[in-house]
Amino acid sequence: MKDNIYFVSGIGTDIGKTYATAFLANKWRKEGMNVITQKFIQTGCKGISDDIMVHRRLMNMPLCTEDTNQTTCGAIFSYPASIHLAAEIDGSEVDLKAIEEKTNCLSEKFDRVLVEGAGGLMVPIRQDLLTIDHVAAMNYKVVFVTNPFLGSINHSLLSFEAMKARNMRLDTLIFNNFTKAERSELIERDSEKIIRLYAEKMFGEIEVLSCGEIRG
Repeated sequence: MKDNIYFVSGIGTDIGKTYATAFLANKWRKEGMNVITQKFIQTGCKGISDDIMVHRRLMNMPLCTEDTNQTTCGAIFSYPASIHLAAEIDGSEVDLKAIEEKTNCLSEKFDRVLVEGAGGLMVPIRQDLLTIDHVAAMNYKVVFVTNPFLGSINHSLLSFEAMKARNMRLDTLIFNNFTKAERSELIERDSEKIIRLYAEKMFGEIEVLSCGEIRG
């Protein structure tokens, strides 16, 4: 397996992983890299992954062959729930070997592969397996999406502790600066400083990016 696979996670559902994935893909493409995005596991849809459709729209590119043949989505379950429950409702199981084969196929064709996760790092894939443990076993680099708003310090640092305990590699930290709530410049500035401080303290030099008006 080439060392060009990046797993995109964050502090929870609706933190902006889908839009942050497309944002980073566009950044790398502008830097001259051939980049593809993949959805690790999609719940709540059928056919082509909803999140892949959003990626392509934001990347201003049409669906590619890898999208239409579902290589860019590891697995799809129809019920909008946590992975383990969605699979159970569909009467199916998550085939991690098949997902790994799809990801490795993309890693051979593209310079970098961005794999967007579902929910946060602690989301169960099965009742006996968490997403974070699978990502650690695969030794993927991590792109972590958070925000600088009230409450994000606790969620971010707990995720960092869990990653550090598993010897995972944090490559990129992305702050999603979109919110519908009332904003506090004082809190945002301090939260971003603290989150970045601990990320660099625990993982060393990382890339830190900020995205405005990101939803998803």
